[in-house]
Amino acid sequence: MSLKEQIEKYQPFDETEERIKDYMLKWTDTFDDVLTRENEFGHFDSSAFVVNKDRTRMLVVYHNIYNAWIFPGGHADGEENLLSVAIREVEEETGLKTKVLDNSIFAVSASPIAGHVKRGQYVPAHTHLDVVYLLEADDKEALSFREEESKGVKWISFEEAVGDTIVDFIRPVHKRIIEKLKKQEV
Repeated sequence: MSLKEQIEKYQPFDETEERIKDYMLKWTDTFDDVLTRENEFGHFDSSAFVVNKDRTRMLVVYHNIYNAWIFPGGHADGEENLLSVAIREVEEETGLKTKVLDNSIFAVSASPIAGHVKRGQYVPAHTHLDVVYLLEADDKEALSFREEESKGVKWISFEEAVGDTIVDFIRPVHKRIIEKLKKQEV
């Protein structure tokens, strides 16, 4: 199934996600290169909302550019299988093997990325169209991280997931995902 078909199939959690879904579909209709950083206006990336087995904590990495905590994820770099991207990014960024809880898109977000310097090169401001998947990992396993991308990795409570130490534009995404998880448990 193509990325566009996956997005079309996605059932938004709320009005915010409905608008983001529409935005993503317009993006795929407007640009040919939505999966690569060659599209300097913005591109798709993939993230993982990784929970522990008890669904009481989530995994975050300390992002060097944002200087705050965020869920693991990364650029698609041309790969259309964004679930595969999410799984790979978690392993690269945390050292953990994960279990996929849902093969479908679990959440969507669109985030403004400020211009910044990465590896000595200036990256202009752009938009990240983020497709989020729900994964599970053992919160007793040892964690590791890559210093060139992160200053750390840890498990946090859902309460901490919307606190001041989280990347500001990701806090509402965390909140929506946690609300969605809680509704599923009922």
